Amino acid sequence: MQAVWYEGFGAARDVLILGEMGGVEPGPGEVLVALKASGVNPSDVKLRAGARVGAKMVFPRVVPHSDGAGVIQAVGEGVASSRIGERVWVWNAGWQRAFGTAASHVTLPAAQAVRLPDGTSFSEGACFGIPAMTAWYAVMGDGPVAGQTILVTGGAGTVGRYAVQMARLGGARVITTVSSAAKARHSTAEEWVNYREADVAHAVLEMTGGAGVDRIVDVDFGANQAANLALIKPGGTIAAYASAAEMAPRLEFYPFMFKNVRLHMLIVYQLAGALRRAGEAQLTAWLEAGALSHAVMPGGSLADCAAAHDLVASGDKLGTVVLDI
Repeated sequence: MQAVWYEGFGAARDVLILGEMGGVEPGPGEVLVALKASGVNPSDVKLRAGARVGAKMVFPRVVPHSDGAGVIQAVGEGVASSRIGERVWVWNAGWQRAFGTAASHVTLPAAQAVRLPDGTSFSEGACFGIPAMTAWYAVMGDGPVAGQTILVTGGAGTVGRYAVQMARLGGARVITTVSSAAKARHSTAEEWVNYREADVAHAVLEMTGGAGVDRIVDVDFGANQAANLALIKPGGTIAAYASAAEMAPRLEFYPFMFKNVRLHMLIVYQLAGALRRAGEAQLTAWLEAGALSHAVMPGGSLADCAAAHDLVASGDKLGTVVLDI
């Protein structure tokens, strides 16, 4: 099969190799997916660069990327043969594994290949494993949100844009923060604050009549801690999926404690069991209803993988960079 891989950390153009490698036939409980698209996420780029805390080469050769979409080509023992030919999106392909989706084929546990509705493209399906499911986990992971007011920080981001839509679909009032009017339009949010031009805490309190918000879906916990503390209602939840600006922030423990706030530091790689199944089912229902819009940024083919990594690293994009296989 054709694949892109690296055998050591470094700059994308220095370490990513395009070539042929042997495929892996599906074992018991596994499926072989002929991939049509591969999503490139910031986590994939950071791992290849060796930028993750404690990063080390666990495998001698790594095919990157966790997200992708394609068609099941073969199944292993214990998997229904009726799944052959099924359109699917895959998740965690590159999580603690040597073989991700930057390839023409991937073999992985059958549960990690989820049916892709016919009306959804493979490129869109390659956005689901990390961006869409992180958004669902952050918005819905602690229960229904109908009637709540939710603040989504960074609503123009790949996760934030999905979170805005999902919170609204869940029956919540949604406010987001962005850095420009153009990004506000991209976020799909009807209510927004430009954090470069206004004090977020003051603006959101004014928008909510001083009440604040029930839940915060947060893209940068350390940078936003002060505003979030001012805005979260007693008994509210802050679901944070990153803290890039300040990776080891000083926690304002007692102010949060006296507001009885729940801090949920989440990572979608660890979403498992019934809760993951619930997220997949809800995402499928929304896709079948045409309720979600997607932001796909074409990244070229496998031969363009290094350039795609550089684009993601630059931050100069609106949407998920996807390779067309």
